[in-house]
Amino acid sequence: MITSSTRYVSQLTRNTLALILAGGKGSRLFELTQSQAKPALHFGGKFRVIDFPLSNCVNSGIKQIGVMTQYKAHSLIRHLARGWGHMNRDLGEFVELLPASQQHSECWYEGTANALFQNIEFIREHGPKYVLVLSGDHVYKMDYADMLAQHAESGADMTVSCIEVPVEDAAGTFGVMCVDKQNRIINFHEKPSNPCVLDDRPGYTLASMGNYVFNTEFLIQQLLKDAQNLKSEHDFGKDIIPASIDHNKVLAFRFRDIENHQQPYWRDVGTLDSFYKANMDLINITPQLNIYDEHWPIWTHQKQSPPAKFIFNDPDRKGYAVDSTVSGGCIISGASINKSLLFSDVHVHSYSQVEESVVLPKVDIGRNVKIKRAIIDSACKIPSGMQIGINQADDIARGFRISQDGIVLVTPSMLQALESRSQATETSKVEALLQT
Repeated sequence: MITSSTRYVSQLTRNTLALILAGGKGSRLFELTQSQAKPALHFGGKFRVIDFPLSNCVNSGIKQIGVMTQYKAHSLIRHLARGWGHMNRDLGEFVELLPASQQHSECWYEGTANALFQNIEFIREHGPKYVLVLSGDHVYKMDYADMLAQHAESGADMTVSCIEVPVEDAAGTFGVMCVDKQNRIINFHEKPSNPCVLDDRPGYTLASMGNYVFNTEFLIQQLLKDAQNLKSEHDFGKDIIPASIDHNKVLAFRFRDIENHQQPYWRDVGTLDSFYKANMDLINITPQLNIYDEHWPIWTHQKQSPPAKFIFNDPDRKGYAVDSTVSGGCIISGASINKSLLFSDVHVHSYSQVEESVVLPKVDIGRNVKIKRAIIDSACKIPSGMQIGINQADDIARGFRISQDGIVLVTPSMLQALESRSQATETSKVEALLQT
């Protein structure tokens, strides 16, 4: 990643308003987003997903930010208030919440474009030269100033940030675009089954990252036009971009590292498997996503927890972790942790084994537990002796969810339902005995 630092770029970033779309339901994450929006998901041991686009904005010099929330936003709003309320209003800096509030109709946000349409007055109030629209549920590090510079220098009306991905990975998954030699978008298709192939990189296509730069007046014109279109789904990928490319200058910005010729890290954590893989990426010896980078820090709010603690060193009862990331407040009490990521305040009791798993905050794992290739949701209390990810038939019988790649998801509600069924079974046995 190349960090821009010229005065020209600083003027661009100061004249930019960032709007983050953070109302995503995350339905493909199933029970993991049962009580919170996708951008509020815990990630990487101490962060939330929303922290990545927010940190990218601040590190890029963009400090006028609006966050549009909708679906089950309580934990997201609480996190933003605690972790992102430090901006200096006197210097024109802010992170402002823009919840769906039926400003222009009796409907809530009905699409990504409609979310901006309902906040047109907010945009006009601040009068930016450029509007940067960002997805709030992707994990990556990016200097948005580079995209702003290309947008301003090219004279584009709109710029779409994109990433080069294999055609087979993009098919049916991402919005993809076809471009000419000047990177002008000539076609845009939302999740096509046969994406167009890049001329300069066979086997690859350009996938939209869900990030856009607009000239402000152009954006407002397109939003007003789209709002009047009764056939529109009011979505950027499905409606705004396809309607704009024929008669306006709409360019693609390729997110890539020109100096090192490597593909920058970018992940959509919209499924259980992608969420699991993105977290597990961080336990590699040299993770592609460098969260230890002092020059591009990821800002967040985190409870002030004590250091992680590893206790007992008996021959058959050692508390240790290898090839793993263990956050503050964790207590590893005579248990073994291997190739796993533990969030804050996790307690693993004696003789238990956790392997290739993601354990979210405030989980309590009892004695003699074995967990492999699993996601354990926040506040779960795993009973002593339970085995998870060892026998798939047992996991299914307990009501745990199995992902397409075989990752087991366990949530507090699943454990409560399992306990209720067990109690009902015991009650039935007692009643049967009394009747005999």
